[in-house]
Amino acid sequence: MIAMATEYLVVLFALLLCVIMAIIRVIKGPTAPDRAVGLDTINTIVIVSMVIFGAAFNEVIYIDVAIVYALLSYISTLFIAKYLEGGKF
Repeated sequence: MIAMATEYLVVLFALLLCVIMAIIRVIKGPTAPDRAVGLDTINTIVIVSMVIFGAAFNEVIYIDVAIVYALLSYISTLFIAKYLEGGKF
């Protein structure tokens, strides 16, 4: 059981490195769409991290929260894309 939890933590650490790289893209992004894609990437990695965390510790609530967060992330991405395209809400 402990070795399996350690493997999950290694995967979460790798995902943390991916988030750091995406944050760099959000900060350095030359255009607004690049920043929006970086933010969407961070949201996706956070969702995956919540699912892995829930699987590692056998807690279903984290997976439920990840589903709700994914829905809200998708809707916010749509609004950001619509705004960047110049449309009205």
